[in-house]
Amino acid sequence: MSTAIIGLGNIGARLAKNLAAGGQKVIVADRTLAKAEKLASELGGNAQAMPVDAAIAKADVIILAVYLDAIKQLIGTHNLAGKIVVDPSNPIAPDGNGGFKKTIPAEQSSGQLISSLLPASAQLVKAFGTMSAQSLASGANRTPERAVLFYATDFPRAGEVVANLIAASGFSPVAVGRIDKSIRIEVGGDLHEYGKLGKLVSVNEAKLVV
Repeated sequence: MSTAIIGLGNIGARLAKNLAAGGQKVIVADRTLAKAEKLASELGGNAQAMPVDAAIAKADVIILAVYLDAIKQLIGTHNLAGKIVVDPSNPIAPDGNGGFKKTIPAEQSSGQLISSLLPASAQLVKAFGTMSAQSLASGANRTPERAVLFYATDFPRAGEVVANLIAASGFSPVAVGRIDKSIRIEVGGDLHEYGKLGKLVSVNEAKLVV
């Protein structure tokens, strides 16, 4: 299956690097094609740059590595029917005091919100947003025990596909349940690096808290 990463900020670019290093072929896309082409040239033969429209049309798996509001806009303007859609987003913004605040109601997750906006045939997986870009870099292929990336989905087949991508990117995949559990792996959730968990964990450590 072909994978496209839409948005090449800190998370998207790092994810592309991890997947390419793991032997995965990825399509990279950004608002400016030149940015995608630059990253693709750095990654070599495992990466191909495309405009956003073309990348979404071509790929089977679409990783929307952009802010929540941008994800909403992409859903409204692109055909994601039949796609596996991966959401790494965290619904936060600067609070003006050097910290961050949640931009949606406290009891709501961006995973559930995005799920409600997607076409019925799209299969959503919440993944790749449980740690910072720095930890995605330093934690990849950690030894002696790999670090965990959690994911949540209502679609077992899509979950398997994304679990394979997580493994290829240098982490161990651990499912936390259906998409209504995605709040646990967003910023502030008990399974996020910047939540109660507070660190990267191994599979054995993850099993104790999931």
